[in-house]
Amino acid sequence: MFTFRHNVLPLLFLGAMHLSGAEAQQPRIRMATLAPKGTSFDRLLKTMGEQWGKAPDGGAQLVVYSDGTMGSEQEIVRRMRVGQLQAGLLTSDGLAMIDPSVKALEQIPLMYRSAAELDYVRSQMESSIDKQMEDRGFVMLAWSMPGFARLFSKQPALHPQDFLRMKISVGADDTREIQILNAIGGHPVGLDWTNALTGLQTGMVDSVTTLPVHALGAQFNTAVSNMLDLKWVPVSGGIVITKKSWDALPASTRTAMKQAALEAAAEMEAASRTEDQDAVAAMQKRGLQVHPLSPEMQQEWDSFARDVLWPRIRGVIVDADSFDEVQRLTAEFRRQEGGAR
Repeated sequence: MFTFRHNVLPLLFLGAMHLSGAEAQQPRIRMATLAPKGTSFDRLLKTMGEQWGKAPDGGAQLVVYSDGTMGSEQEIVRRMRVGQLQAGLLTSDGLAMIDPSVKALEQIPLMYRSAAELDYVRSQMESSIDKQMEDRGFVMLAWSMPGFARLFSKQPALHPQDFLRMKISVGADDTREIQILNAIGGHPVGLDWTNALTGLQTGMVDSVTTLPVHALGAQFNTAVSNMLDLKWVPVSGGIVITKKSWDALPASTRTAMKQAALEAAAEMEAASRTEDQDAVAAMQKRGLQVHPLSPEMQQEWDSFARDVLWPRIRGVIVDADSFDEVQRLTAEFRRQEGGAR
């Protein structure tokens, strides 16, 4: 429920490029991601790969394995550690397998009211996270936050008690989230991402939390007919590479590659937010019922998160210091914004 391994970023496939003899001598960077192919992000990744290939002092060849062909994000991180892969396009779930402090950015439901709040919190915390990741042998090239996960369900889930009555799909390895949901009367079902649609179709689960653009791409809307317009958690992640592979490249090559990654991530973020809106409209035309959130409903969900979920997440899913820092920074941002207005 909190990590949302099913909430993969919609960051897509870059096929292996036909290489000339000279290009074949470039260092090869093998990147894996769970994200499916077929959206505008395909073009953005191709552009990034072309820029990497043209970087100074020889550049590097980028090959991306999409659709989970290299396994789960846990498996992708394992493959990077043993040198089978050099890079990953990961959600915060995958990044948290490298440095658990990443969990604070995403795994606290209803902490953030807007993307601007998350951007502010991340800007204050990412230098520390980047340093911790580097200490663990990885280099963070670019962060991206494409949008907020919504709750999709077979029956309307307008109130927290509706949510708890449903069989909610969570990551198969998310044992702590499963324990928390069980403790508060929920009905979590651990599923691998590749089985989520089948689970919805067969009735093994009847709700899932993900980005609208991903719900459309994964065809969840063929098995569920309701979406609550509640910003549950932000879905974020980014591009990471092993420090060993990164350090082996010339400094001028690294500078150009990092700039290309930052530009690609920024464009992916902007494109995804637009595509989320388009995805909701497309699913509505196919019968999806979108339930708006009244102020009273928002207050009810906020109270549920603050009083029921947060005390169980703090110190268990997210370490207490990081949890408190996120709360402090969101409050700080809201004070600053209120003063500016």
